[in-house]
Amino acid sequence: MKRRRFIGRLAAMGGLVAGRDQLAAAAPPTGDARAYMVDLLVRMAMPVLRAMAKGQLQKTFPVELSPVWRGADSRLCYLECFGRLLAGIAPWLALPDSDSEEGRLRRQMRELALQGIAQGVDPASPDYLAWRAGNQVLVDSSYLTNALLRAPAALWEPLSARTKRLLVAEIRGARRFQPPYNNWLLFAAMNEVWLASVGEDGDIVRLGTGVKKTSEWYAGDGWIKDGEAFHFDYYNSYVMWPMQLEILEQMTTLGLAVYRDNPASMLALTLQRTQRYCEHLERLVSPEGTFPVIGRSLTYRTAAFQPLALLAWRKQLPASLPEGQVRAALHAVHRTIWTNPSNFTADGFLTLGFAGHNPGLADWYSNNGSTYIASTALLALGLPPTDTYWTTAALAWTQKKAFANAPFPRDYAVDY
Repeated sequence: MKRRRFIGRLAAMGGLVAGRDQLAAAAPPTGDARAYMVDLLVRMAMPVLRAMAKGQLQKTFPVELSPVWRGADSRLCYLECFGRLLAGIAPWLALPDSDSEEGRLRRQMRELALQGIAQGVDPASPDYLAWRAGNQVLVDSSYLTNALLRAPAALWEPLSARTKRLLVAEIRGARRFQPPYNNWLLFAAMNEVWLASVGEDGDIVRLGTGVKKTSEWYAGDGWIKDGEAFHFDYYNSYVMWPMQLEILEQMTTLGLAVYRDNPASMLALTLQRTQRYCEHLERLVSPEGTFPVIGRSLTYRTAAFQPLALLAWRKQLPASLPEGQVRAALHAVHRTIWTNPSNFTADGFLTLGFAGHNPGLADWYSNNGSTYIASTALLALGLPPTDTYWTTAALAWTQKKAFANAPFPRDYAVDY
């Protein structure tokens, strides 16, 4: 079949990504969404993983800074690139081995990822990451620990004792950076709950502050404020709901409680609210697969849909969002954003932009390493090809129904 031949070509090329013409001609909207997304994951991840595994990412990665960059240490972009990429592809890497073309490719990429982690914490490596370069380390170390929480058996347990020791030391070292009272509190909390999950002493104050303040900032109807002020952007997708949900899940598993709140009760309420937010996200997808270009960090591209992909992977989508409908909507979004070949450099690395190379959109803190958070929209690839998410019939999403004058459900605010 076409998918098998295409992935086979990727493997035969040593994991090199598909050509631009192949990406543009990939599966049509009614075709195999999984094959398209696997191809996109490989195209996004393979250049980074191959370089990092060899200790050559910092030598070969073409750093692109925002035109209004405010002078932070540009070495941070390598940690941003690697950590954010792993956060998105970890569930796919965690799938069981198989002899399929996809399975063999996944096995290769998992090994590259493990080698890359070892390179990143080895002070003697050319790709030793800039763990002390500035407070952005707190942000992007948390995406790496988020990846490890999402796939511990694939990305943590196989590491050598030395690499584990070095990595724990670097994550503990991120405590030197104090988070401001906004979404950054969750980055600190993510690191602490990961440390607790691997048997280390997590800082209960940093952990508790993150989940407590985020809960207090809930604005209603599925939206959280980023601090005391409301921001109409996609940070509820990039950070707030995914991290709050996964942190509370770990706290519940580990029996960690803070401020006398029951983490299991907080987790249940957070899931409800995340599901409500996902209803909004699905309704933002136009009949053509576009979505509103609002707020900060638009160069994160499809990361705006991380919560939908996360709940799909976790089999926690609300009843109002059938799997076939979510898959079709996300497939449409991916095709709309990623078809433009200028999203990638000639060597296969991501560029600054939105639906193509457009560095003028980048915020003062953005570089092309930051853009690898877009991989988090691929979390549903953590479900095997036989899962109902992939096999159920595609359904029209809400706006597609609405503008075709087909029946679609009315929408109301919720009071939880």
